[in-house]
Amino acid sequence: NSETFWTTTGMFPQEFIIGFPKCVKISKVAIQCYLVRTLRIERSVSKDPVDFEQCIEKDLQHTEGQLQMEEFPLPEFQTTYLRFIIKSAFDHFVSVHRVMAEGT
Repeated sequence: NSETFWTTTGMFPQEFIIGFPKCVKISKVAIQCYLVRTLRIERSVSKDPVDFEQCIEKDLQHTEGQLQMEEFPLPEFQTTYLRFIIKSAFDHFVSVHRVMAEGT
C-alpha cells in the first residue's frame, strides 16, 4: 500500500525482518526508503529468524525531498528470512515505503 510506511524510532541501528512461508530463491531485492544512509541486507535459511549472514551492505545517495529507490541484484540464493538493518541515516528518522524481492 503506497499510503503506508514503516518509520524508525530515531536511534540507529534499526532493523526489520521479512519472512517467507517457505525457503525461496531470490535474485534481486529492491527498496524504496527515505533518508537512509547505510543499509545492510542479511539472509537466513533457518526455520526461525536466526543465524543471519550478510548479503550486501551499501551507502545510499541522499535524495532531498524524494524517495530513495535502490535495487540490489544478488546471486541467486535460498532464504527463508531477510533482515534489513539501517545502520545510519541522513536525519534522526527514516522511513521504508516498499520492499520487493524477485525470485522463485
